[in-house]
Amino acid sequence: MNRKKIALIGGDGIGTEVVREAKLFLEQCRERAGLPLELWELDLGADRYLRDGTTFPAEIKQEISDSCSAVLLGALGDPRVPGLEHARDILFGMRFGFDLYANVRPVKCLADRLVPLKGRSAKDVDFTVFRENTEGVYVGFGGQFKKGTPDEIGINEDVNTRKGVERIIRAAFEFAKKNGKTKVCMADKSNAMRFAHELWLRCFGEVAKEYPGIETRHVYVDALCLYVVQDPSQFEVVVTNNLFGDIVTDLGAALQGGLGMAPSANVHAADPGRVALFEPVHGSAPPLAGKDLANPFAALLTAGMMLDYVGFSGWEARVERAVAEAIEAGKCTRDVGGELGTKAAGSWVRERLAAG
Repeated sequence: MNRKKIALIGGDGIGTEVVREAKLFLEQCRERAGLPLELWELDLGADRYLRDGTTFPAEIKQEISDSCSAVLLGALGDPRVPGLEHARDILFGMRFGFDLYANVRPVKCLADRLVPLKGRSAKDVDFTVFRENTEGVYVGFGGQFKKGTPDEIGINEDVNTRKGVERIIRAAFEFAKKNGKTKVCMADKSNAMRFAHELWLRCFGEVAKEYPGIETRHVYVDALCLYVVQDPSQFEVVVTNNLFGDIVTDLGAALQGGLGMAPSANVHAADPGRVALFEPVHGSAPPLAGKDLANPFAALLTAGMMLDYVGFSGWEARVERAVAEAIEAGKCTRDVGGELGTKAAGSWVRERLAAG
């Protein structure tokens, strides 16, 4: 097997703690399972920014692009940097800089007791969201006029290109086809945003014709949120834009036990050989930092996704099973019903994986 170089960025707050647990898992994979992994730790985040002003140097970005198979990122955000300059440069520098247009979020619950819906179990919560990652309102087009006055105006533009919309929709259909899924749902707000989102609706219909074996469905995003809470089992693959995907995936996280159970990937779906970015969905949670309280399972699940993506198949499922066993045994952090700290919970899962 070819050696795979993985860049590790702990980031801020609890990000450094959960990435540490994932790093120990990756080292275990290298040393015990013989996976040819090279781990490259990067000193990037709020501490580095406050120390010398560094955010995301061009030479680091180039080295990642040239030599890395993937990046594992913890979380970014620190109250000492209210403008989030470092976070924006690092995160957007990779998402936009590497054209990682597909944010892939598995919404999969691993234990019945984590499902907050009456009459529903873990088998009902198992769908994947494809969120467009490089367009929409997050591109930063807009501005402010008469700032600080009663007449202030703030504008953000919602940018949607045919190329961007078509490729994320196609990525969702290709994922469904590859993984034996039979239903793809697209969510927009074309009844209110008649120009930008009519493009989504039209493009969805056109691409769907190329996949005759897949059932298609279009819903408005507000209705999607309602349907996901009423009956998540009706969804297999959901595709939507940047803003709506951000919101829907956090709602999805609530169905799988919270943000501490939610992994994610940022990929260039049409070019799997390109470097990809993997990150647990949760934020840096400054109030929890340094207290050994953070749930490491999202980071471990993300690492499992990453290993499958770079060519070591089967690891995502193995990590899922080990985490499910930890939840069942109560060997987990308080947010999911256990009493363990971050280090102990991570250690339990790694020991279970080592035992086979």
